[in-house]
Amino acid sequence: SELNKKAYVHIEDWRNRPLQGGRYPYVYVDGIYLRRNWGGEFENVAILVAIAVNEDGYREVLGAAEGMKEDKASWVNFFQWLRGLDEVKLVVGDKCLSMLEAVGEVFPEAKYQRCTVHFYRNVFAVTPCSKAKMVGKMLKAIHAQESKKAARDKARAVVEELLPVPQGKQKALQRASNHTAGARRNINSGHTKIRRPRKTSPSGGKRR
Repeated sequence: SELNKKAYVHIEDWRNRPLQGGRYPYVYVDGIYLRRNWGGEFENVAILVAIAVNEDGYREVLGAAEGMKEDKASWVNFFQWLRGLDEVKLVVGDKCLSMLEAVGEVFPEAKYQRCTVHFYRNVFAVTPCSKAKMVGKMLKAIHAQESKKAARDKARAVVEELLPVPQGKQKALQRASNHTAGARRNINSGHTKIRRPRKTSPSGGKRR
């Protein structure tokens, strides 16, 4: 429709805008899979998304692009497509090897932290339903700590409280907790609170 054509112009202008370098120290990335019709056949396509926290503490969607899959080449192309995105201090995402390799190549100075949401999902996948609520509170307590050391101490206490847990799963929980809390000190030195984002339309105007 004509309305969609007008909307797509603004969307493409927004997607291809240059970013202001150095304004986005913390970047969250993930891939979302959707089904798309290609010549009458349906395929799962990854939509690569980047959301950042800018220097004022506001969350902002940097961009979204279509990739056939979440491989290293797709992630490298996506990061390079985000023109002007540099001086990134921390990248947060799932424990995808291809993403890790792409981050190391494009942002060699940035640290990487495992996403807590993906970590929680991995834990709940092996947690009995009757214990899920209790374990959820324990996990949140780990990430509510004010320092890296406090978070690690809390993670050890949680593992001990969950005994008897197979030793292999104890170590996995401890490692994952360290990965998700590892960059806490780096974040605390910057922003202590992420603010609510300003609502803007793709054309740049404020929504009411």
